[in-house]
Amino acid sequence: MIEKIEIAGIATYCSTPGLLEKLSLFNYCYGANGCGKTTISRVIADPDHEDHHGCKLTWKSGTPLETLVYNSDFVEKHFRAADQLPGIFTLGEQDATVLDQIKEAKKQREKLIDEVATLKKSLTGEDGTGGKKAELSVLNDTFIDACWKAKSTLGETLQKAFEGTRNSKDKFRTKVLEEHSTNSAVTVPLDKLTERASTVFDDNAASLENLPKLEWTDLTSIETHEIWAKRIVGKGDVDIAALIQRIGNSDWVKSGQEFLTESKPKCPFCQQDMPASLEDDLVSYFDETFTNHSDAIESAASQYESNSESLKQQLEQIQSAESQFIDKTLLTAKIKHFNSLVESNKLLIERKRKELSKRITINPCGTVLSEISLLVERANLKIAEHNTAVQDQANQKVVLRSQVWRHLLDVSLAADIECYVKKSEGIKKAIESLSKQINDRDANIRKIDSKIRDLEKSTTSIQPTIDAINVLLRSFGFHGFSLASAEKSRCYKLVREDGTDAQRTLSEGEKTFVTFLYFYHLLRGSSSESGTTQNRIVVFDDPVSSLDGDVLFIVSTLIRELCDDVRESRGSIKQVFVLTHNVYFHKEVTFNSKRGPDALNEESFWTVRKRKGESEVVRHDYNPIKSSYELLWQDVRERGVGNLTIQNSMRRILESYFKILGGINLDKLQDSFEGHEKLACRSLSSWINDGSHSAHDDLYVAVEDSTADLYFDVFRRIFDNLGHVEHYNMMMGAGSSK
Repeated sequence: MIEKIEIAGIATYCSTPGLLEKLSLFNYCYGANGCGKTTISRVIADPDHEDHHGCKLTWKSGTPLETLVYNSDFVEKHFRAADQLPGIFTLGEQDATVLDQIKEAKKQREKLIDEVATLKKSLTGEDGTGGKKAELSVLNDTFIDACWKAKSTLGETLQKAFEGTRNSKDKFRTKVLEEHSTNSAVTVPLDKLTERASTVFDDNAASLENLPKLEWTDLTSIETHEIWAKRIVGKGDVDIAALIQRIGNSDWVKSGQEFLTESKPKCPFCQQDMPASLEDDLVSYFDETFTNHSDAIESAASQYESNSESLKQQLEQIQSAESQFIDKTLLTAKIKHFNSLVESNKLLIERKRKELSKRITINPCGTVLSEISLLVERANLKIAEHNTAVQDQANQKVVLRSQVWRHLLDVSLAADIECYVKKSEGIKKAIESLSKQINDRDANIRKIDSKIRDLEKSTTSIQPTIDAINVLLRSFGFHGFSLASAEKSRCYKLVREDGTDAQRTLSEGEKTFVTFLYFYHLLRGSSSESGTTQNRIVVFDDPVSSLDGDVLFIVSTLIRELCDDVRESRGSIKQVFVLTHNVYFHKEVTFNSKRGPDALNEESFWTVRKRKGESEVVRHDYNPIKSSYELLWQDVRERGVGNLTIQNSMRRILESYFKILGGINLDKLQDSFEGHEKLACRSLSSWINDGSHSAHDDLYVAVEDSTADLYFDVFRRIFDNLGHVEHYNMMMGAGSSK
């Protein structure tokens, strides 16, 4: 059955859907002409029509049923636009065995349908948005979010590895699973990937020059020269040697030797007269060995100055090079350390030059220079890798992309992928199993349907429908035409008593009624030899247009009988919709003598209204259509207040029902009685006229209960004698003794 109807963007319905939801077994909809009722019936008849793109039907368990809709389109199609009516095939009763086989096959079919509904509930939930498929969808969404979050953590430099999937979460998830199955790259640390990506993914990258190699062995060899630790003094066998050694400062004496010529004849050391041998003694003391050592000091100092300055220039060149592959901060610190050592060593060397007899220890620069050289060598290795990548950039991109995906899989998403794969495999197996069971049962249903069609073909005929419709036509006073088999096989035609074609000469009311009877019998049969027992939904859209009062109540009675069959699960109709603008018809067709507190579980009430040119659908918790006619019956049921108003109520009921709707003169009512009953009816007419055209004061005048009971009985028999006791019982309540 249909659980919900959505209507939008068609006729007078706006873009916001009109909703008929939580629909029941019986659904009654009241609305004025032109408010949008027929649109509802058209959507039910053909929800997939191109004009109904904004409309939708939601079926219970997702299982659509056949829909049979009586509306103006049906009348136009089957009566006005056709010379002959397609035959209606109904099951015969001559072969009980075949009927029993059909009944048993239908039971099997219903069981399979219930099983399919249960399986679909597990697969997609009650409303098609749950079950295992929803579980898988939630798992997919969670995994998609995890993948997307992991992607964003890799930094902008590596995002080019994901080209083609960066703007779609779903595509990215699909690519993750594909890479999980096919990627065989090794896992590379993130920092190395990022470093390579700056070159490989840079389309403007160019080859780079190597940093200059640092030459520093000459400097370190000078630093380790033995001359720095050697005490340089004069000869010990000269007369003046003992004095110099006693003074312990040969460096001072050597410095004073330079002033001998200028200070003669005075001694440059003590300013006394200089001994004649002093100059020769000093020359002998500071012999060639001393001079050679002194010259070695000067040479080493000069070389150290030159080499250190050369290294400083090399270091400045390295430091000023624009290279992304060397740690500039660390390099600067190392150079600063080197410069500090050099300056310290220069001071030591200068001291040695002045005090040759002193021993000094040079601070070695080899360690810091080795560290700087290592930085340069590493940078040059990276530059070489960079240049290789630039020269083979296309292939390097492929390799790097694969490695980036591998890192994402192994580091960022390892736990998420393991969880997703394990859970999704279980859910997919369940979905596959449920789908297979549904398909198997659907296949069995199709086999049973084929079997039912074959059985129906063996015992169906259009003649029973001809006979049934003609009986109804005659019983309701339509004697001028009847239904007959057409020359065309399996079709009907309407003929006069003399056999001539009657279809084009029928009145509008006759056309409407005979078309309704045709539709009514179609509900219990099929327009083909098979399908007579197929489950279906039926819609009646204003079936009483152009009908007089008598036929209006006949139609409502037929529909109520149909509803009783549905209520008792007799036949193949599973849900009923009735739409009308006629208040009297609505009251008749919605009458349910067994309606109790639980009635709303099987019926729903709706009104369709049009405001400012737009239709809207409103649900009601109870039947919203009440008329003054119903209130009159309520007064009769309750006998008024002290029987004072009952006469007027009876008169108005008889006028409304028989005179206005049925076209029967109230003075002629007595003609349906004979003997003393005719007198009683005439007396009733006088009594109700007297009561309805005169004033009473209830304090002084009261209608006796016995009098009211007498005329009440006549009132009931008027309906009985004229063949409308069903209407009386409906309005008074079934089983009423009044």
